[in-house]
Amino acid sequence: MAIPASLCRQEPVSDSGRSPPGFKAENAENEAETLLQRGDLLALSNRLKEALETYAAALRLGPVRPGRLGTLVEALLLSYRAHEGIAPVRVRGDGQGAELCCPGCGGFLGEPVTASCGHSYCRRCLRRELLSRCRFCSQSLGRLEEEGGQKTGNRTSVVLNHLTEKWFPVQSHRAKELNRLDELLWKGQFEEARRITLEHTKSDPEDLMLRVYRAELNAGHQEFMAAIRDLNVVLSRLPDWPEGYFRKAKVLQDAGFVDDSLQLFLQCLALDEDFAPAKLAVEKILCDLLSPVPENVKEGLKEPSWSALQRTQSKPFVLGTGVEQPCCLQPSSNQNSELPKGSKYAVRTCLDKAERICELNLVEKLAKEEGLKRVSSEPLLSSQEKGALLKQKPTVSDQDLTMCDDRTKHTKQGGTMEGDAALVLLCQTVPKDLIDTSDFECSLCIRLLFEPVTIPCGHTFCKKCLERCLDHAPQCPLCKESLTEYLASRKYNVTQLLEELIRKYLPDELSERRKVYEEEIAELSNLTKNVPVFVCTMAYPTVPCPLHVFEPRYRLMVRRSIETGTKQFGMCISDPQKNFADYGCMLQIRNIHFLYDGRSIVDTIGGKRFRVLQRLMKDGYYTADIEYLEDIKVKDEEKLHKLQELHDVVYSQACSWFQNLRNRFRSQILHHFGSMPEKEENIQVTPDGPAWCWWLLAVLPVDCRYQLSVLSMISLQERLIKLQQILTYFSRNQSK
Repeated sequence: MAIPASLCRQEPVSDSGRSPPGFKAENAENEAETLLQRGDLLALSNRLKEALETYAAALRLGPVRPGRLGTLVEALLLSYRAHEGIAPVRVRGDGQGAELCCPGCGGFLGEPVTASCGHSYCRRCLRRELLSRCRFCSQSLGRLEEEGGQKTGNRTSVVLNHLTEKWFPVQSHRAKELNRLDELLWKGQFEEARRITLEHTKSDPEDLMLRVYRAELNAGHQEFMAAIRDLNVVLSRLPDWPEGYFRKAKVLQDAGFVDDSLQLFLQCLALDEDFAPAKLAVEKILCDLLSPVPENVKEGLKEPSWSALQRTQSKPFVLGTGVEQPCCLQPSSNQNSELPKGSKYAVRTCLDKAERICELNLVEKLAKEEGLKRVSSEPLLSSQEKGALLKQKPTVSDQDLTMCDDRTKHTKQGGTMEGDAALVLLCQTVPKDLIDTSDFECSLCIRLLFEPVTIPCGHTFCKKCLERCLDHAPQCPLCKESLTEYLASRKYNVTQLLEELIRKYLPDELSERRKVYEEEIAELSNLTKNVPVFVCTMAYPTVPCPLHVFEPRYRLMVRRSIETGTKQFGMCISDPQKNFADYGCMLQIRNIHFLYDGRSIVDTIGGKRFRVLQRLMKDGYYTADIEYLEDIKVKDEEKLHKLQELHDVVYSQACSWFQNLRNRFRSQILHHFGSMPEKEENIQVTPDGPAWCWWLLAVLPVDCRYQLSVLSMISLQERLIKLQQILTYFSRNQSK
């Protein structure tokens, strides 16, 4: 009798009759994951209220891993962006962007760092991890920091840094001082940071970046009112700057204004959806809001200071009817700009406007219905400071972001990173006397940089020069820093900004350099003159020839064969007197697999046969002038008939010899060379004759000199006779 499956799946029980603790924990984890997945589906289906309830139920079963609420954040972000009519900040798609401006923050490109994708950012943007993805290509950006005295990630670009210091010394010096100030704040050295801030503020009180750092400094000393004032000034001048909203949100969060900070985090993400720190902050707040609150925390939330703060918190952001209206994060209520129709349609189809966003106090409502408890941090302001701040600016409202004048009003449709002249380098013309070709020279070939590539240590070389150096050793040619990981990634992306500067300021020199490069490529593409020759083993037409390439000279040779597009080179065996034999076979590259250390496995197949006319050498490997060989065609019908009979006899003899081999030998041959080609109807259709002849010659255990003599024959009859002699000899040995 069959037992129902449901009865077979019973919970394991311990000796006491209870489920083991491990089983319950695993069951809870599975249930939580199921609830989280259901919450994701609800969020994507516009049912945000139900999604929040489901997420809260999952969090009651235990904490979730970082990033698990990403779907909820995306749903809230789409809703916020649609409600407020905000389009993401755009960057120009025609390359690096404004000259010597950081595409991340829009400021001067001080101490430029080139990411692995080839785009350059200021050191500050990469060190603070303010950007998670490149503005142009969306590739992940590496982190720049110092650990234990050793730097990790990409360093400052030596060439670009030299150009910024030479062309714009004032801005470059200012950027370095700001970076130093940023490092002090990052390390928590507030006293030294305060001294430098006061010193620079006296000389330039209108510097917006100084205001940003001063706000961070004041926040570090819990002087939140002063920090908010500075950030309000910055945002009034730079209303499209995502980082400004992020910094203000952090100050409000530290001060205990969680609702306001969440709205500003969403404003930051609405302008830049790849602003990773803001996304993490939103997830953390949502986790706190949806997580159950211990009893001791609930008691703490009943203090008068908390109640007073709750009454003065800003109204929550909400969509729909019958709820409180949201505070406006736009600079002015009279700006009735709209989102582009395409964007509106995309958002409308993704999330229904009626259920697109849930108000932040929805969790309080759900707490009464479902037992959820609201969590927030206790304000760090004193009662007097809190009263003064709330009296001056009770909410994150229109007043916070009202523009200083009508010239700098915020446009809801989003902007570009070129916004305000205070943070963006004004378009300045580089004096001609400061443009020097030597500043753009490759230190390896001593020529103008062509396809410049900046490696992690900060040095820049021509792409071809760098590849040749890495063929010999995985380290920087100048500072000898290890490039093992860089070599393994094989991402030799051109430094876009440097290439644009060369194109703009040195067009004639670049044209001449490109002409020289094209001439070199044309020379390397010739398949009769200076043909590269790999001196290694015998190769035959139509027969596979896998190669393990590890010598630097042959790495270069194979790479050039690929770059020129020919994907071909010659193969000859060694000759003690002439360096390599008089005859060889062209190999066609079918596939190549690079190993982590620069070696490669190259899959090739034999092509045309050739005879060497002249031996040469180029960059360490042999080359040759060659002529190709072709079999002499037999036109006489009688002779052709006899040739066909000979062909059939030898083919049958070859099949018999192969079938009589031991299984081990036959399996090895099939593994390395494949099965024997079929007999062809027209034995003279190809210049090299039947393919099975070359397959047989490759697998026969004869001396390479004997094989070379057969390879050089241009008479199919002579070749068949030679093969017949060899087969007769081996068949006689098989019978013994």
